[in-house]
Amino acid sequence: MKNLVILGGGYGGMRMLARLLPNLPENISITLVDRHPYHCLKTEYYALAAGTISDQHIRVAFPEHPRLNVVFGEIIEISLESNKVLLNDNSEIQYDDLIIGLGCEDKYHNVSGAKEYTYSIQSIENARCTYERLNNLPPDSIVSIVGAGLSGVELASELIESRPDLKIKLFDRGKHILAAFPERLSTYVENWFDNHNVEIISNSNITRMEENTVFNHDEPIPSDCIVWTAGIQPNIVVREMEAEKDSQGRLVITPYHNLPNNEHVYVVGDCASLPHAPSAQLAEGQADQIVQILLKRWNNEELLEALPTIKLKGILGSLGKKHGFGLVNEKAITGRVARLLKSGILWMYRYHNG
Repeated sequence: MKNLVILGGGYGGMRMLARLLPNLPENISITLVDRHPYHCLKTEYYALAAGTISDQHIRVAFPEHPRLNVVFGEIIEISLESNKVLLNDNSEIQYDDLIIGLGCEDKYHNVSGAKEYTYSIQSIENARCTYERLNNLPPDSIVSIVGAGLSGVELASELIESRPDLKIKLFDRGKHILAAFPERLSTYVENWFDNHNVEIISNSNITRMEENTVFNHDEPIPSDCIVWTAGIQPNIVVREMEAEKDSQGRLVITPYHNLPNNEHVYVVGDCASLPHAPSAQLAEGQADQIVQILLKRWNNEELLEALPTIKLKGILGSLGKKHGFGLVNEKAITGRVARLLKSGILWMYRYHNG
């Protein structure tokens, strides 16, 4: 019996289980390793931190199957030489094929004090802590959000609707927020923030942090809570692996999503070096292809000479509960339609996976 070990029950891991379990070959068992006994909807952590949804709304149970073994634990090392995964309780899991989908952590860009004095929404534990801090603040408190990409924008918009009594400052290095989006969408979101009294501080340069203080261009800005959304990096277990990585610390992979010179170790999601920005949609696209590759290799069939390009349908962001923005098939959309689309996609995901 061959053992396929999946590290991380994120979007990629869940998609692989959904594709493999209904027709799992008789000689294959699967071991899923995760810190939690459920799949977490990471794209909704901003709402958990803002206090507009409860914890249970972003949890989805893992599937059940006679040959699926779910192990709960913290992964501390991956040994490529001995085909083993080591957990923090000193237990080991042997694998024949391995999927690395351990996600990402905050990247602080060597900003002094950032790790010590800021809150995060990169894990469900961090989002819970951030929720507790934000929602215990007294009226008129100042919240500084560092980073105005999708996560920072969604957190700021959700928080100002949840706590309109707070004063929110959104720091961004660029001239316009949401640098990855067309300027039209950036302007739309900036106008929404202006109408909701969120202060955008553009062309910022955060030089250091102290307790309750952000230093922008070395000028101190008092803050009652600071949330960091200004960058990500692969999980530390991946960063410490002795394997080829790109400049961002992500594992270099072949067109078949496995490590070079090791066709039994695959990488999915935030840990994989890919030409696109990390996203749930990209991880699911990878997972679909990895499943096809595994089935062919298990059956000793030839692989396709080239895999099709993973097509991303677009990206959607929310501005509170009633408005949104995004790109769908390269077309910019804003307002209620964008928000309804995002809500519908989330509902469909939970419906099919819950």
